[in-house]
Amino acid sequence: MKDLGVTHIWYTGVPHHALIRDYSALGISADDPDVVKGRAGSPYAVKDYYQVNPDLAVDPERRMEEFEALVQRTHAAGMRVIIDIVPNHVARKYESLGKPEGVRDFGADDDTSVAYARDNDFYYIPGEAFQVPDPLAGYRPLGGEAHPLADGKFDENPAKWTGNGARDAKPHFYDWYETVKVNYGVRPDGTRDFPALPEGYSQADAAEHLAFWEKQDVPASWKKWRDIAFFWMDKGVDGFRYDMAEMVPVEFWSYLNSAIKVKNPEAFLLAEIYNPSVYRDYIYSGKMDFLYDKVALYDTLKGIIQGKGSTDAIEKVQQDLADIHPHMLHFLENHDEQRIASLSSRGMRRRPFLPWCFLHCWTAGRSWCILGRKWASRVLKMRALESRVAPRFSITSACLTISAG
Repeated sequence: MKDLGVTHIWYTGVPHHALIRDYSALGISADDPDVVKGRAGSPYAVKDYYQVNPDLAVDPERRMEEFEALVQRTHAAGMRVIIDIVPNHVARKYESLGKPEGVRDFGADDDTSVAYARDNDFYYIPGEAFQVPDPLAGYRPLGGEAHPLADGKFDENPAKWTGNGARDAKPHFYDWYETVKVNYGVRPDGTRDFPALPEGYSQADAAEHLAFWEKQDVPASWKKWRDIAFFWMDKGVDGFRYDMAEMVPVEFWSYLNSAIKVKNPEAFLLAEIYNPSVYRDYIYSGKMDFLYDKVALYDTLKGIIQGKGSTDAIEKVQQDLADIHPHMLHFLENHDEQRIASLSSRGMRRRPFLPWCFLHCWTAGRSWCILGRKWASRVLKMRALESRVAPRFSITSACLTISAG
């Protein structure tokens, strides 16, 4: 991969998320299938930000050691490591066994008698208990397989807001009900309960941003995420992909990213964001290095390949993003989007390198290249045949890489 020009590897699903497998021998509490989507769960419903997903490890008891070794191997190969952080939400049952001494779990000190308090980590619905959503389309947890916790109930009283912002004690089936929304000091009416950045700080550097925030009183959740980022940086992680970054205030990103950049000026910070009207806020005030170029370039290329648009549209994309083009991370696919090469009936499947060549010749930024998915699938099938047991991912299976443009 290094010879291809790859600079960073994004290892997905590293922090321990809610999942359905018995790890009670390691002291890990069981997760409830009623609030876990599928057996493997979602990598974006993290239950312990200070430990590695045990499903990824060859030896779950030594999972952190395995990850540290993976980081060392990646560095030795001349590449850097990125992992996910999902500040907008955490698993419905957040419970960290790996947290360092003195660290408090999300929600551990919350006043649950009120819907909102600035230093509560979550939002609450006082007087109402959480109810599992009514399933749709014949869905049954674990496909109907018997499980001691699969009873259509989950003990959470009072109920918390759901990760996508749903405020009902019984969220809809299509809400992100396996997660709970984190509170950043944004009141339920949308007003802010934290300081604003001074005028002109969009042009200030990370050190100036950090100096400003060190004089401010900020919500408790902000400090928890800073400590989490520093924990992984101390493990050798070189950067983060921030899931659903636009659902979290820009001021928080200024606080977190300035601290990261002062600690490691070379840290790679990528935001998943889909609202072009705030792109510049997240780059200049939020101190992001890169943003997803999904709404502009990917969607445009997808339309062209499907015969729904003209290549003339590419010029407008270039004009609209001209001033921030180096901050846009371009891709032809990712884990959320369709593979460009699979969309066309006009022979594009046989020539997937054409849009990839265009991406590299046109862009002044960086590009993603999906690696590992088909490879991992083949490896897992071979393991299953050899061992005659259910295949498991090795932590060494990288899903995505970032290469220089």
